[in-house]
Amino acid sequence: MKRFFVSKLKTKHWFAIVVGIPTLLSVLYYGLIASDQYYSQSRFIVKSVDQKSSQMSTLANLVQTTGLSGGQEQTNEILDYIRSRNALNDVQKRIGFRQRYEITEADFLSGYPSPFREAKFENLYRYYGDVVDAHLDKDTGNAVLMVRAFSARDAQQINAALLNLSEDLVNRLNARAEQRAVSEAMKQVEAASHRAAEARLALGEYRNAEDLVDPAKQAVGVFDITSKLITEEAGLKSQLQLMERTAPAHPAIPALRSRIAAMNAQIAAQTGRAVGTQEGIASKIGGYENLALEQDLAEKNLAIATGALEQARNEAAKQKFYLERIVEPDAPDLALYPARFRSILVVFGAALCLFLVGWMLTVGILEHAPEDD
Repeated sequence: MKRFFVSKLKTKHWFAIVVGIPTLLSVLYYGLIASDQYYSQSRFIVKSVDQKSSQMSTLANLVQTTGLSGGQEQTNEILDYIRSRNALNDVQKRIGFRQRYEITEADFLSGYPSPFREAKFENLYRYYGDVVDAHLDKDTGNAVLMVRAFSARDAQQINAALLNLSEDLVNRLNARAEQRAVSEAMKQVEAASHRAAEARLALGEYRNAEDLVDPAKQAVGVFDITSKLITEEAGLKSQLQLMERTAPAHPAIPALRSRIAAMNAQIAAQTGRAVGTQEGIASKIGGYENLALEQDLAEKNLAIATGALEQARNEAAKQKFYLERIVEPDAPDLALYPARFRSILVVFGAALCLFLVGWMLTVGILEHAPEDD
């Protein structure tokens, strides 16, 4: 029995089955059936505005421009997005991803859906992961995006679409970060504006109600008039006293006394306008000054809040990021996949190894098997 099996092992039947047939099938598939596939490559990096505007004068700035510092975290976020289901959905909506890989455009094994998978989104996502590769080049710090498709044009367009979607994502993240940064400052500006408007309205209503523009200035005007009247009255009194001493019977004395009396009445009226009554200007100055002080404080608060908002916007602008394309998506003129000869060699080598392992195991088993009579 042992000699029987050993003699069978020496035949070429098993070699042809295990090695010959798979190699022949690989020759047929890779030589005649497999569709050409093209790779489109692009490189990019996400940088901050500070990096863009920094001068190339120090070693630190030179390191920054390589992407080894600021922006690398954002680059990783963009790479995560490109590898995500969201990116697949977005590129499908924008240019149609699935239609470019359908079996009508490729061979039955390379196209989508494969013979052993249904046309489900999860299967499409797995297929997407096979043809789209996004990774970080640790040597340069640049992000590398590679897309494989059955035509050079499709590979380039899908690569460009993913880059455009990534730029849109960076812009959305910038807008979201800016909104968060300035939202509180805008609330402060709105509150300060409301306070200032209320203060101006209250002061205007007070002026209209009290028939005043600026009681302090008006009081000064009243006092000026009163002072002039008092000075004029003093002159008239001096003149009256002189006449009464020198010419007691002078006919102008009665008229002079009348003028002094009228002057006293005017002085009393002007003094009454300023002080001494509830309608006097002095009684209104306190309320006016309180409202004017509130308006002044509200205006200053508004100016401070506006400055804080501008500063918040400037800080947010400095923290913005942008996607810089280092290498634009190319349109390859040579199909790099499948590597037909190498693929055939791989199939042949794998089959040969499998045959040798099986042969060695079988020989080992037979050597330890008991001899038949």
